[in-house]
Amino acid sequence: MAVEDVLQAFKAGELTLDEATAGIRRSYFDDIGHTVVDYDRKRRTGAGEVVFGSRKSASQISDIVANLVANEANVLVTRLDPEKHAALTGLPADAVYHAEANLLTWHAQKPDTPATTVAVVTAGTSDYQVAEEAALTAEFFGNKVMRINDVGVAGLHRLLARLDDLQTARVLVVVAGMEGALPSVVGGLVSKPVIAVPTSVGYGAAFDGVAALLGMLTSCASGVSVVNIDNGFGAGFMANTINRL
Repeated sequence: MAVEDVLQAFKAGELTLDEATAGIRRSYFDDIGHTVVDYDRKRRTGAGEVVFGSRKSASQISDIVANLVANEANVLVTRLDPEKHAALTGLPADAVYHAEANLLTWHAQKPDTPATTVAVVTAGTSDYQVAEEAALTAEFFGNKVMRINDVGVAGLHRLLARLDDLQTARVLVVVAGMEGALPSVVGGLVSKPVIAVPTSVGYGAAFDGVAALLGMLTSCASGVSVVNIDNGFGAGFMANTINRL
């Protein structure tokens, strides 16, 4: 129940002071024992709470999702592996599991769609899972997403063949492992913000993405910012924020 509804009910004598106080508190958050679900986040930040599935049990995730659904909040669960997804209970019939990105999505209300586009660009096919986490996150929040895959610097002509597409995007998420060079190249070709995502793809000296992370952080291209290793969600969320400015 919204705060305004609680206050109206209290004014009409339908709720006691204690009931009204509890109702107002529940309109901001709900303590379900193992988790405090934040309902007010969308009003504060423009986007509702997202569930990080890693290290949560299937039972805990089921409880959280059920609580969000009951309160008509959109549901995005990240880092949800197939085995844990299979163990979830009580999901809405139209909830969608995206195995390629380990994401679960469900909409109580469809978000509005900005006129401009987010581009998600991958250096190689091995970066696909992280890139899909970014793309599907941006789509969850209502954005149109253009996917440009496997255009890394080992064959630069593949990227240049998509230059016109790159330049039409409002913001670009560029995902790369190995030495992480692709965001610098893209940053030198476009006038739009570039969000660089290092992945843990590469041989030993790539140090599970640290080499790509450091390369992106020291990029000489202006307009490139960097999220953490394999953080497709963070990149997709930031792309949504920029695309709505």
